[in-house]
Amino acid sequence: MAQENLMEKIVSFAKRKGFVYPSSEIYGGFGAIYDYGPYGVELANNIKNAWWQYMVQFREDIVGLDSAIFMHPKIWEASGHVGGFSDPLTECKKCHTRSRVDHLLESIGVFADEKMSVEEINKLLSENVSKLKCPSCGKSDFTEVKKFNLLVKSNLGNFTEDWQKDPVYLRGETCQGIYVNYKNVLDSNRVKIPFGIAQIGKAFRNEITARQFIFRTREFEQMEMQYFVKPEEEMQKYEELKEYRWKFFTEFLIFKEENLKWHKHENLVFYAKEAYDIEYKFPFGFKELEGIHARGNYDLSQHTKFSGTNLDYSDIDSKEKFIPHIIESSGGVGRMLLASLTEFYNEEKTEEGDERIVMKFPIKLSPIKLAIFPLLKNKPELVSKAKEIFNEQKKYFMCEFDDNGNIGKRYRRQDEIGTFACATVDFQTLEDNTVTLRDRDTMRQERISISELKNYIQEKINK
Repeated sequence: MAQENLMEKIVSFAKRKGFVYPSSEIYGGFGAIYDYGPYGVELANNIKNAWWQYMVQFREDIVGLDSAIFMHPKIWEASGHVGGFSDPLTECKKCHTRSRVDHLLESIGVFADEKMSVEEINKLLSENVSKLKCPSCGKSDFTEVKKFNLLVKSNLGNFTEDWQKDPVYLRGETCQGIYVNYKNVLDSNRVKIPFGIAQIGKAFRNEITARQFIFRTREFEQMEMQYFVKPEEEMQKYEELKEYRWKFFTEFLIFKEENLKWHKHENLVFYAKEAYDIEYKFPFGFKELEGIHARGNYDLSQHTKFSGTNLDYSDIDSKEKFIPHIIESSGGVGRMLLASLTEFYNEEKTEEGDERIVMKFPIKLSPIKLAIFPLLKNKPELVSKAKEIFNEQKKYFMCEFDDNGNIGKRYRRQDEIGTFACATVDFQTLEDNTVTLRDRDTMRQERISISELKNYIQEKINK
């Protein structure tokens, strides 16, 4: 299947089956903002639950946090976002479309890192301008590059109607909430270095050219973990975190290894020791799925300087004091959802020669774990029994009741949304309390006792 064609199919499929909708669609949409539909929100929640389970529940050395979206504006000065959180912007002189210069250059195979200076990127732009085309009008006439700050301003608490006075920002990343709560966690919990703080939450960036469906959006949800370590242990713990995060995708979520690869950052910010991305093979090529970075002590040093609060760690055993170094993993829910739709989307021919679309999610990600059908909707005794089973099983995991259409059509509908198994109530059920359980991937059917359904599905989830 051609990758371009696959992307079109996934975008269409996501809307048609209730995974992802364009936001504000009846008003013409709203650029780079998307809504999750009934199955999309279940998939997103399952992704977040899997991440939380792997990063917090399985670990004795990592705790959770949920910090506020709005924070003191000085935090963003300390982090460098007010002065340096920007993308290189150019404008087409013909149609006035604004574009990210690094993305334009990337389209012709020229690398331009976002950390380059304006002068460096301007030089690349002028050298290659004849090969570049405006994505809207196709012309090759662009303004010089300027930096565009990505922080989204708000008037929260500002009653002067002057947005430039004392601006408050929607957070551009979730990790700053972790850094400024590091001392609170240390003082209120039984943690000692090395330890981590994990958080899932919304972030906002005023992206110049958000693109590629839900891969790059202006409102998004991050899953981040910041791990605080001794300076001399930073790189050892960094390598351990890289290995741990790789196994999350390959062993816990069962992504194919050939669809993942490491990408090392060559142009690091001045304080970073090392940075790698786990890239996924999206329909538009290998792109960042998650970043893993060794950040040194820059973040806590900056917040010490700007807040005036001492963030040193006192080691009880060695009696030494130091500012902890930080390693982090940072990924997005939207990107992981798009990767999951890509990874598990399948078009198959059955043994009977029929075609079917099936989402082969691992059961922990499946929006619906079990669907329950009555064999015939016009037989009240079958419908009643199926409803009884549904009402019991839905207490334990997400289930769906479906009596619309013939059994074959119901199977196909459930295959498309990735339902792990379907249980059909027939006349034998009324006699011996068994149902026909049909496996999504193999389409094999077996009789199983109603009393065993819960444990059967639960064991698959916990496997």
